[in-house]
Amino acid sequence: MLLAIDIGNTNITSGVFRGDAGPEKHWRLATSREKTADEYGLALTGLLSSAGFDKKKITGVVIGSVVPQLSGTFREAVSGYVGIKPIIAGEDAAIPVETLVDRPEEVGADRLINALAAYHAHRTSLIIVDFGTAITFDYVTAEGKFSGGAIAPGIGVSAQALSSRAAKLPVVDFVKSAKITGKNTVEAMRAGIYFGFAALTDGIIERMKKENASDAKVIATGGMAGIIAGESRQINVTDEFLTLKGLNILYRGSSHKG
Repeated sequence: MLLAIDIGNTNITSGVFRGDAGPEKHWRLATSREKTADEYGLALTGLLSSAGFDKKKITGVVIGSVVPQLSGTFREAVSGYVGIKPIIAGEDAAIPVETLVDRPEEVGADRLINALAAYHAHRTSLIIVDFGTAITFDYVTAEGKFSGGAIAPGIGVSAQALSSRAAKLPVVDFVKSAKITGKNTVEAMRAGIYFGFAALTDGIIERMKKENASDAKVIATGGMAGIIAGESRQINVTDEFLTLKGLNILYRGSSHKG
């Protein structure tokens, strides 16, 4: 079995794979830069145990990270508590995606891993939208080359900024709104966030299609993808586990695997 771990700025998602299909089981932890390797190690082994997995049957661990200070923490946590030396994408194993950008070293590993997974599944030109701490819109050519993209503030970040800078506006949770005209402050904020980000999503995708390929398939991923996809006119496929699937593909094609 393979344990794949995706370390994001807001959440850490992990999943267990037995083959090429999606994760058999998955978990989500809040990202904390203050936690130690011991704390994360205990969390990982606790999650495996609670789901009925014997950590001794884990034969490989692959990690994707956009939080550099946690990469070493997880390397130590996995080595110490799972008993396996992990492969870190982009460090121990190159991500096999050709880039057509000015500074390839600046592209986050998660964006390339998403491109790897999406192209592996669809084999056509793609626009990948990842709803995370930031929202990334990435264009992948019909040949599978990463050609750049756009980055916008994430939904959670924007909602928090709004309430923190406006004294009378509360913190609201992100949910689907039934109508655009809210009858109270909370409804109005939810409507603005929900329909606003749906419009932002479609607007950027439409412009990206005009600039690249009008027939590009649009894949959405990330924690809030499912909510926005219900309102978007442009999203074709929602894949919650795209990044984990990309890590699985990377591991299985890596010469470093155990």
